[in-house]
Amino acid sequence: MSISGKIKREAESLRSQIERHNYLYYVLDRPEISDEEYDRLFRRLKDLEEKFPEMRSPGSPTAQVGGPPAEQFAPVPHTVPMLSLGNAMDEEEMRQFDSRVRRLLGDKGPFSYLAEPKLDGLSVELVYEKGLFVRGSTRGDGITGEDVTANLKTVRSIPLRLGIGGGAEPPVRIEVRGEIFMTKRDFEELNRYRKEQGAEPFANPRNAAAGSLRQIDPAVTASRPLDGYFYAVGELDGAMPGTQGELLSFLESLGLKVNRERRRCDDLDSALGYFHHLASLRQGLPYEIDGMVVKVDRMDLRDILGATSRSPRWAIAYKFQAEEARTVVKDIAAQVGRTGKVTPVALLEPVRVGGVTVSRATLHNQDEVDRKDVRIGDAVTVRRAGDVIPEIVAVQTDSRPPGAMPWRMPGTCPVCGSTVVRVEGEAAHRCVNIGCPAQVKERLFHFASRGAMDIEGLGMKTVSQLVDRKKVAVPSDLSSLTMDSLLELELYAEKSAKNLLSAIEKARRSRTADRLLYGLGIPMVGKVGARLLMSRFSTPADLAGAGEERMLSISGIGPEIAGQVLSFFQEKGNLEEAGKLWEVFQPVAVSGPETSDLSGKTFVLTGTLERFTRDEATERIENLGGKVTGSVSGKTDFVVAGADPGSKLERARDLGVKVLNEEELGQILGDNNDQQVTGSKEKR
Repeated sequence: MSISGKIKREAESLRSQIERHNYLYYVLDRPEISDEEYDRLFRRLKDLEEKFPEMRSPGSPTAQVGGPPAEQFAPVPHTVPMLSLGNAMDEEEMRQFDSRVRRLLGDKGPFSYLAEPKLDGLSVELVYEKGLFVRGSTRGDGITGEDVTANLKTVRSIPLRLGIGGGAEPPVRIEVRGEIFMTKRDFEELNRYRKEQGAEPFANPRNAAAGSLRQIDPAVTASRPLDGYFYAVGELDGAMPGTQGELLSFLESLGLKVNRERRRCDDLDSALGYFHHLASLRQGLPYEIDGMVVKVDRMDLRDILGATSRSPRWAIAYKFQAEEARTVVKDIAAQVGRTGKVTPVALLEPVRVGGVTVSRATLHNQDEVDRKDVRIGDAVTVRRAGDVIPEIVAVQTDSRPPGAMPWRMPGTCPVCGSTVVRVEGEAAHRCVNIGCPAQVKERLFHFASRGAMDIEGLGMKTVSQLVDRKKVAVPSDLSSLTMDSLLELELYAEKSAKNLLSAIEKARRSRTADRLLYGLGIPMVGKVGARLLMSRFSTPADLAGAGEERMLSISGIGPEIAGQVLSFFQEKGNLEEAGKLWEVFQPVAVSGPETSDLSGKTFVLTGTLERFTRDEATERIENLGGKVTGSVSGKTDFVVAGADPGSKLERARDLGVKVLNEEELGQILGDNNDQQVTGSKEKR
């Protein structure tokens, strides 16, 4: 059936009207029509799109009711890392932050702060291209998130197209960051409904929001009352607003929802006054907050302050004091984690703390148990630290039951019976057995994770079955899995078993040595530390034989990391397992920055790459000592331009930065050895 021009115009008019009313209702909270009138418009558009499927558009308001279920969440690399904020728990730590900022800025001129409520939700990033919402992801580990585009499209306060409010012209590309949350009222209604249906209620609004956004079926997400506020930008094609206040106004002008509960503060004392104001408003706010975020307002000063590998130096979160409650310690158990760390955990009489039922509280380590003198039977005060992790903050020793004895860390692992040791200079006790059953599942899951060996299909359910059926005990056992052994598992049919075996084979001989080292799960050895170590040492035996002095000669490796590596490989079983893994997986060597042609070179990737994924290109550049950033500046050495590169290519040409196509990038990365890195600027 052909579509007449009249029907097309009607559909376009309906979309425009519905988008405007969504904006008025969900963003401005100023509806102009009744729910019945809105429903009538929506139903008419839906009817037209069902009758004429060729008229459907990814940007249509009807997409916000949920699409087909996803098989899994694909990884999404963030162009600019989504860093965590440093925390301040008291006024003294806030003053230390202020002093650091002033010292680092020196005589760069006066500055102010912008203070905003710290929302207790789930951080996300939205990507808009030419005004249309094209991708949405979770924060993940800050470097790579999960693709939840279909689910975010169902959140009614998120516009599928920018510029609905008639404000600023949308940029060619913008990465918007914010928080997805659920209001207190909606949370209570959702839990009431779940109880009526016999389902388990959510513990708190944050858990409800996170669980709702990470549903495999977007229709489930669409049925949940999610909302969002936006407050930051990752990559932006165009001029960045000069201050945080101007950025929020800019986002609002694009049609994005921003929190208007914010204040510009000329100095720290003003910010502290706003903190106390927020504390007084906290219970009456429609959404959960757990503190205040303070940011240096001017963007140019943020560039000067920079960031650590974990958090920006220009912002900090000032947390509220956690809510407390009294209860009784029923028992103290030793719990073994993935790295072998044995943590004392207090088992409590269940008690409500901050709206959540708490029955366990961490005691961290033996020193903490001794300092607080916690004993079985004690009456204690429990606090949700940072409003999240329960901990014991006080013991009522005057009401202690007779005969209560001090608790001592067991000398052997409560799970495998191996020796529990305390490394010199470290507070934690650890089970030294890498094959400890309590550690095996978490270790295997970590080994197969995206940041390590990235074995698709080896999730926690599969790992649990493999371990429980005694198919796998240590990571090297993965190489001995067969079709027959997998078909014995409940989760597997022939196709899925074949896919897992292929994924394991793909990981063999294709992953770099730093990923394999990171996959071992050595305490304190993260992705960056693993790369630094494997750029200097080629095998586990080399690492085990290296003294602390040799490790400390590597920039970025401190005594804590060196000590953990040496301690890990002193355990004979760990060294043997690592040796087997190197034989089985035959990892690709990591080139150190000190010997690489790319050492110190800065790259920017723009446009759609066909020969590489952005993840692959970034990893290969970094393995050769280069650095990949999100914006072009005078310090950029190379811009790699794929299809539809946008304004970054123009800026590169304006600055005289050398522009590479994908073939030239491949040559630099060693796919063709004829190309050498000879310079960074293009003569104009």
